[in-house]
Amino acid sequence: MSDIIQHKVKLETLGCKLNFSETATMQSLLAEHGIVPVERGGVPDVCVVNTCSVTALADSKCRQHIRHLIRQYPDALMVVTGCYAQLKGEEITQIDGVDIVLGSEQKPDIARYVLQWFEDRQQQLQVTPTRDIRLFSPSCDRGDRTRYWLKVQDGCDYWCSYCTIPAARGRSRSGTIALLTEQAREVAAEGGKEIVITGVNIGDFGKNTGENFLDLLKSLDDIEGIERYRISSIEPDLLTDEIIDWCARSRAFMPHFHIPLQSGSDPVLKLMRRHYDRQLFADKVARCRELMPDCFIGVDVMVGTRGETPDLFEDSYSFIAGLDVQHLHVFPYSERPGTMALRIPYIVTQQDKQERAARMIALSDEKQADFTRRYLGTVRPVLLEHGRGKGRMHGFTDNYIRVNVEPDMSLANQIVNVKLLALSDDLTIDAEIIH
Repeated sequence: MSDIIQHKVKLETLGCKLNFSETATMQSLLAEHGIVPVERGGVPDVCVVNTCSVTALADSKCRQHIRHLIRQYPDALMVVTGCYAQLKGEEITQIDGVDIVLGSEQKPDIARYVLQWFEDRQQQLQVTPTRDIRLFSPSCDRGDRTRYWLKVQDGCDYWCSYCTIPAARGRSRSGTIALLTEQAREVAAEGGKEIVITGVNIGDFGKNTGENFLDLLKSLDDIEGIERYRISSIEPDLLTDEIIDWCARSRAFMPHFHIPLQSGSDPVLKLMRRHYDRQLFADKVARCRELMPDCFIGVDVMVGTRGETPDLFEDSYSFIAGLDVQHLHVFPYSERPGTMALRIPYIVTQQDKQERAARMIALSDEKQADFTRRYLGTVRPVLLEHGRGKGRMHGFTDNYIRVNVEPDMSLANQIVNVKLLALSDDLTIDAEIIH
């Protein structure tokens, strides 16, 4: 350990909020061994890339990012982990300059592997990923942000026809309510005000512990000092009416949901092997809106999947256009080796995928702008993020409208009332602090 105690690390994250949470935890684990974050503009001794593999484009971006860091810091130890490393470790080892490749289950041991590499000065260290992933590794951290991410669940048992995440993340498993509640208490003791609850399929929480997601929410809501919780993403069939009803009357859960839809066409949902139909999804949105009129609802939408004919896409578009949701996270389907979707005969051209994605993104911008304009001139509470440099500070209202204010670093990590003034081109709102 003495040989590496002054080394600096640069950590990069690609992909989902769960990855960001786990990167922050890896940063803390490395810091315990004297491997601390490099200062801005500094040269790191270690680079860590936490990868994503949700699409073929994600794989490509990971490769580009890894090569870019190797060119930028040729003398740094290069560590690659995450879903891409779990699924295609051999492919990553072929990238000249990569020193360590770790699967998903090895993230908690990253410090040991880095120390081992420095001690042995190996040319390359590849840890063979565990295929039957069953370990739940706790993660609750904020990195360099204000909000904390609390990982409550990992893995997925769904095996949707287009998806490789169950292979990358393993079977569904969770922490216990006692463990997660204690982690949230530690956040409160550190002065944290907001926690985002994250996981791969959080509505499945408790399958291995005999507990359930609603009881977890109730336990977290009792913790003094945490003023805000957000549920990062929950499947519509697992977002029960009881969960919606309870969040609406809870102390600290914000009027904000992210609910994956993937398609507004029932035939396409069946091809995807999703566990619901569009009527169920519409009912969930309506119930959220009825009980929380100011609620912000984000939706995942995939376009161009195998089997999505032009008529089925138009059907999907029409359904989504009629939903009272505020943001669409749109991504085009990409072929993933080993998935059941490859057996579906109808293939959408790349040009059609791009055109469909562009239409959905334009619809999303329209919906988000319409929602945001409703609140111009009103006053809402905002948790201000830590500022960076001399630029404007930003934060999110309770219902997830991003606002920009003049900098006042004394207000970082504080909840303040702001008046929403003007909509910007990037769909954020310029606001003034109400003292």
